[in-house]
Amino acid sequence: MTAALCLLLAAGFLGVTLDQQPGQADPGCLEIHGVAAGEFNETHWRSGSLHFLRDVRHPLLAPRLGGVYRNIYAPSALPVDGGWLLFYGAWDGVPTGNDRIYAVDTPDFVDFGARRTVIEHGPFIHVCNVNAQHAPGGGYELMCTAYPDAKDLNKPAFFALPKLDQAAPRVAAHGDIVRVTGYDLYDDADINGVNVLLREGETRHLYFSSYKDFGKVYHAVGTDGKEYALKGVALAQRLAVNDVKRLETPAGARYLMGLHMNREALWYSLGETPEAFADPVEFLKNAGPEDRYIVALGWVVRENRVLGVLYGAGAVPELNRNRIFARWLQKKVVFTSEDGTVCPPEGAVGPDRQILRIPEGVSAKGSVQVFAEDGVTPLGPAVKGDFTSPAIYRIGVN
Repeated sequence: MTAALCLLLAAGFLGVTLDQQPGQADPGCLEIHGVAAGEFNETHWRSGSLHFLRDVRHPLLAPRLGGVYRNIYAPSALPVDGGWLLFYGAWDGVPTGNDRIYAVDTPDFVDFGARRTVIEHGPFIHVCNVNAQHAPGGGYELMCTAYPDAKDLNKPAFFALPKLDQAAPRVAAHGDIVRVTGYDLYDDADINGVNVLLREGETRHLYFSSYKDFGKVYHAVGTDGKEYALKGVALAQRLAVNDVKRLETPAGARYLMGLHMNREALWYSLGETPEAFADPVEFLKNAGPEDRYIVALGWVVRENRVLGVLYGAGAVPELNRNRIFARWLQKKVVFTSEDGTVCPPEGAVGPDRQILRIPEGVSAKGSVQVFAEDGVTPLGPAVKGDFTSPAIYRIGVN
């Protein structure tokens, strides 16, 4: 960092600070830390202007190679002490083509621990499409898809896990399939990957759709995880619901729904109550052929901050060679060289790191402008200096 830049920072002249950190960035790159999204900002989400940045690891998580069945796609992340617990459904490098539920620990979505199976498929061919919640007092509650039921159809199945035991994973049983009263078509419904659980106190909300009655996201409520009563239609759209999170705003609670349709895009919808949601907004398209067909998603939320979205996707229309990808909602950092070259962010590494690449031959003298998570609102005047790469910086916002 130049002496002039240090003086500006020390004087508190800027709305944004940039402090150089020890360590190694990739050659030709500025690695910027401290860019993770802040508190949920309803104005940004209502406007549809959101700076979701692709993780440079594309995919973020691939199947293990030990087994011959490799198809990993249904992510659901929960914040835990020391980081995150990521549940997912997959053939995760196993010898048979049976979906199971797995979990992996990560402190920051930068490094990952060992994977383990948490639910075996048991009498079902598949148990997948997990949507996870914390259970009061500890443990986890999972709403999954089980196939087949007695009519050879997909149905939601509920699992309460007081702990995760790698040595003895929970084995699914027919009694895990949930019931919904008030929906006359339930017995003949085909509910595959559209089974979302949201818990508020003792109330459990179930959001689901049936591919035999498609075009409606239904909302049901219950208290024990297994029995639900239909409340109505929460959203009338031909889209597949995959996750719903509750977030707080000064005007009250808001509900964030994530949707896909096995195509190249993802959508979100906001609700002011858990019963009704607004028209969906497209917020993400695939980055290339490797994530052309998006088949699942899960929000990454901690302490009222939507940090990003994980999604399962693949390159083939058969939807059976998927990987887990990531987009992170971040502040936007842009370097502009004194020669006029503009270097926008190239990608992210987890929710709190952003990568800018300064091309060879471009002057490292210039300015760095930091924008809010909408990607357009400056958070202060640009910071001028000599940003010779590779280097690591941490931003702060006054």
